[in-house]
Order: sequence, then C-alpha cells, then structure tokens
Amino acid sequence: MRRGSLLVDHIGELVTNDGRDGDPLGVRRDAALLVEDGQVAWIGSARDAPAADRRIDAGGAAVLPGFVDSHAHLVFAGDRAAEFAARMAGERYTGGGIRTTVGATRAASDDDLRATVGRLRAEMLRQGTTTVEIKSGYGLNVADEARSLRIAAEFTEDTTFLGAHVVPVEYAHRPDDYVGMVCGPMLAAAAPYARWIDVFCERGAFDADHTRAILACGQAAGLGVRLHANQLGPGPGVRLGVELGAASVDHCTHLTDADVDALAGSETVATLLPGAEFSTRSPYPDARRLLDAGATVALATDCNPGSSYTSSMPFCVALAVREMRMTPAEAVWAATAGGAAALRRTDVGRLTPGARADLIILDAPSHLHLAYRPGVPLIRQVLHNGVPR
Repeated sequence: MRRGSLLVDHIGELVTNDGRDGDPLGVRRDAALLVEDGQVAWIGSARDAPAADRRIDAGGAAVLPGFVDSHAHLVFAGDRAAEFAARMAGERYTGGGIRTTVGATRAASDDDLRATVGRLRAEMLRQGTTTVEIKSGYGLNVADEARSLRIAAEFTEDTTFLGAHVVPVEYAHRPDDYVGMVCGPMLAAAAPYARWIDVFCERGAFDADHTRAILACGQAAGLGVRLHANQLGPGPGVRLGVELGAASVDHCTHLTDADVDALAGSETVATLLPGAEFSTRSPYPDARRLLDAGATVALATDCNPGSSYTSSMPFCVALAVREMRMTPAEAVWAATAGGAAALRRTDVGRLTPGARADLIILDAPSHLHLAYRPGVPLIRQVLHNGVPR
C-alpha cells in the first residue's frame, strides 16, 4: 500500500553523506527532502521543493541521517552497577564481569529478555539511532545463545552470534571443548537467526588460534565476520580480522603501526567504542592516528550492562570529539555512514535518493551542536523508514 509522500522542508543544514565537492558530509543549505514509500525520493533546494501529501517544517534546523549503531549487546538480564562503582573507586576492568551477566541471562524468561531489548531499543530510537546491530553472548550455551538471537531478530536484521564472548565457568578448564561446541551445535542452533559471527579475541577470552577456528566455522555457515580486538592490550586480533576480511574490528584501543597499516590498506572498518573507555577509565583509542592513515572509522555505543551502559550515540559523538581527536564532521560521519560501512549496508547512514528514509531533526542549526552541547537532548524528531516516531 502506498504510504503517500512526505516533504521535510525549511532545512537549515542537511547532512547527506554523499561526499560531493570534497565534503564527506555532503552538507546542503536551505534544503528540502522528499520521502516516498519509506525511501528518500528527492533532495534539493527548499525553493524547488515539490508538492507532497504531508509536510514537516524543520524550521531552519539541521537534519542528519539516523545514527547507525553497529555494536550493541542488548540481550541480557541483571545489573552491574556495583561493578561500575568499584571501577570508579579504582578497580581495573578485566572483562570478568561478563560471567555475572551470563548467570542472570540464563535465569531470565524470554519475556524479561524481550522487555529489556525493547526498552533499550526505544531509548536508542529516541536518541536518533535508527539502525542497530544486536549481539548474543550472554547465554554461552546452545539453548540460550539461540534464544538470544531469536529475540534480537525481532528488533533488527543485523544480529550477531557471539557465543565466543568468554569461556563459561563450566568449561573453565576445557576451553578446547567449548570452542568445539561453539563451532558445532551452538553455531548450528544460532546461525538461522544470525547475520554475523563475532569473537572476543583478547587475553582472558579467546586466543588467535581459537578465534580463527571459530570465525572460519562461521564463514562456512554463511555468516559475515566481526571481531572484538585490541581492547585490553596489544594482540593479534586486528590483523587476523583484516586477513579474514572482517567487516569490522571493534575497540581498536591498543594498536601497533602494523595494525594501523593493515586497517588502512583494507576494507575492514575500525569501530571505536568510546563509551567503554568512559565507563572503565581506560585509555581512549587514537582515532586521529587511524584517520590520518586512511582507515575507515565508525563509532558505536557498545551498549552492555557492564563496560558501557549507554544507548546514546550523541554522547559517543561528543566523546569522540573531546577525547579521540576527531572533528565534529568526522564523528558524525563515523556515527552514520561509518556504522553503515561496518555493517556493509548501503541503504542507511546517508540521505540520498534511494536510501531508506531514516533521519533525525535536531533542535539545533548544525551538526556541530552534537559535540558543542554534550548531554543535551537535541533530537527533536526521528523518522524511521519514513515514519515519524
């Protein structure tokens, strides 16, 4: 059924991400945008705007593509506020708290898990996130990983099987056996609900050999590759991800020159997660180093109950500018088009004809205000798939 056309006009600053005239944001002034059947049908000068069935007057505000959050862990139960307080009192983050969430998640009902995902997804949408990737990883057995992905698939098409998050306590002294289960019955149960496979390649989690084996099994099952790597220290994960053609390697906090060169010479996106550094008092990734080398950079929230319990992409944009030496334009691109590249999506993260009509209207005249006014609720209105939310 035809939805009718919708014109968004009197746009003071339109961020298209079309990369025209050497401007990655493709900014247009005094613009308008026409939506038909959930897609962008036309963009141009406000004075040339066509007639439409409905109209939204942006009132001179900035309009941006909806944020694309390409790294989030929303299927979980329980609370780790005490762990956060301990870190703020000086304890070092090790990733060990993941097992606490595993126990709570296994004990939760489907309805409880679904309610948590729904609540967080609604928070994200209110803050301008129109596309989100959701991982499993807090079940760590066949049944709970499969149900986590089944629930995640109710909210997004970008679901990621993260059975290799950590080794659960019942396999603590048998990591090889656990990897065998991940590659065998767990992958078989999870794959029907997943688009991607991911591994936490880090000390205390999975080494290079186990990571390679798990990702190879996922590729054989038809899943795309993503990777947690180089968060807690230097390691083999970044170059392994590039070697395997990963869409994205995420965290990238501790990089060697060889890691940076590998990312810059590949199509693998470096997805940076500044909410994790904020919440763990860890060093921030050096985005400037990656960008100057020519790597593609994305920003994401890493929303999870332990190390980054934020659902706010505007907050991550502000952190990236303040703490990671990105310009506001680079951070906005990374939070929109960069996230789309990390998910290998061409239909989101931009506002050009044929793209999905996911957009946000700011209560501000420019994208600069996302970093200039941190913590302020600047998202005035969200259109998701052409529908005002």
